[in-house]
Amino acid sequence: MYIAQEESFGPVMVISKFKNGDIDGVLRRANTTEYGLASGVFTKDISKALYISEKLEAGTVFINTYNKTDVAAPFGGFKQSGFGKDLGKLFSPSLISHRTVQINEKTA
Repeated sequence: MYIAQEESFGPVMVISKFKNGDIDGVLRRANTTEYGLASGVFTKDISKALYISEKLEAGTVFINTYNKTDVAAPFGGFKQSGFGKDLGKLFSPSLISHRTVQINEKTA
């Protein structure tokens, strides 16, 4: 699906179905793109969300929320979505694999 493979800037959300329990398949599909700025996980199972957030190749992972960022958190993506991080204490080109995870605790 073209829209799921591109880095679209705008009000775009891709929601796709997957077989029950096929988390590794979902991760493969999500990580196949050449971009990795941000991603979102919506689930009642916080352990599953944390597992997924660790495996996603994205600079920011939102759990049960989206686009609510802390201005002090490092910002930047993986792959073609950026090199290194801007902002935060962890700004360093050598930290390209650091990710920020934002969790909405009210729904977790």
